[in-house]
Amino acid sequence: MPIEAASETDRAIGVIPAAPWRVKGLSILPDYRLAVTFQDGTSGVADLSAVTSAHDRGIYEPLKDPSYFKQARLQMGVVTWPNGADLDPAWMYEELTQFKTWSVPF
Repeated sequence: MPIEAASETDRAIGVIPAAPWRVKGLSILPDYRLAVTFQDGTSGVADLSAVTSAHDRGIYEPLKDPSYFKQARLQMGVVTWPNGADLDPAWMYEELTQFKTWSVPF
């Protein structure tokens, strides 16, 4: 008789549970900050204010414009902007699980 893990026997065929680090809630705060809530209920604030003073921002260059920054959206559990810039949700989850506030390095 094969031995199966409980999670395998309890899982519906073809259904993949959402990763806990997927973002399910996003609020844009003043001063280049984002309040996020993840699938497992973990929440915190990502502070992206360093984008205003960083050199060689690359794809993140448009984010220094406050009106562009406010165009942040969720796309499949990832914070994204219209130009394709995004934030790694697993990294954000790891930092916010530990510290509740994350100053994003640019």
